Amino acid sequence: MRVVIAEDNALLRDGIVLLLGEHDIEVVAAVSDGDALLAAIAAERPDAAVVDVRMPPTHTDEGLRAALTIRSEHPEIAVLVFSQWVETSYARRLLSEHTGHVGYLLKDRIVSTGEFVDALRRVAAGGTALDPEVVRHLLAAPAVDAGLARLSAREREILGLLAEGRSNVAIAETLHLAERSVEKHVTAILTKLDLPHDRSDHRRVLAVLRYLRA
Repeated sequence: MRVVIAEDNALLRDGIVLLLGEHDIEVVAAVSDGDALLAAIAAERPDAAVVDVRMPPTHTDEGLRAALTIRSEHPEIAVLVFSQWVETSYARRLLSEHTGHVGYLLKDRIVSTGEFVDALRRVAAGGTALDPEVVRHLLAAPAVDAGLARLSAREREILGLLAEGRSNVAIAETLHLAERSVEKHVTAILTKLDLPHDRSDHRRVLAVLRYLRA
């Protein structure tokens, strides 16, 4: 098995390299940030990546964003997130959008090196490996749509009326607004929900589906 490691702590990174080598797992690259991780994935096409969550430059969510990119662009490559932190919004996306080849373990809860290696092999083989504490966080935290969270109170009100099947004219009459004002609000809603112009999809329908799922 060929693996790329992304970990900004040099001692821990070197330790993982030595550990995997002792179990006949080849580490083809060991990097310290998300950009270097994506470059290594593109160059080496490994079987799996071990990814920390918080890495340079901001030490917030670079690792998980890179993990989502890997799973989207290289679905054949497994990703094992290995971190001290549980970032529920990204973790939920990572686990809900991809049913296999994915894992999320917490560093301070790994009690043996064999447990870590077994989890990595399982993920590389197409399975999953989830720390029970990660599962607990995901169940406790409600799913939040970041796009919907950006909407103003008026925009949410208009989106609710769109969900009822109202036209712009009907919404304007209901809210006592000018039709042009409603059009501007609808445009703002679609922009904040990051719904691109696409001839194959009806953006208003997609916005309503997002609203109903939430």
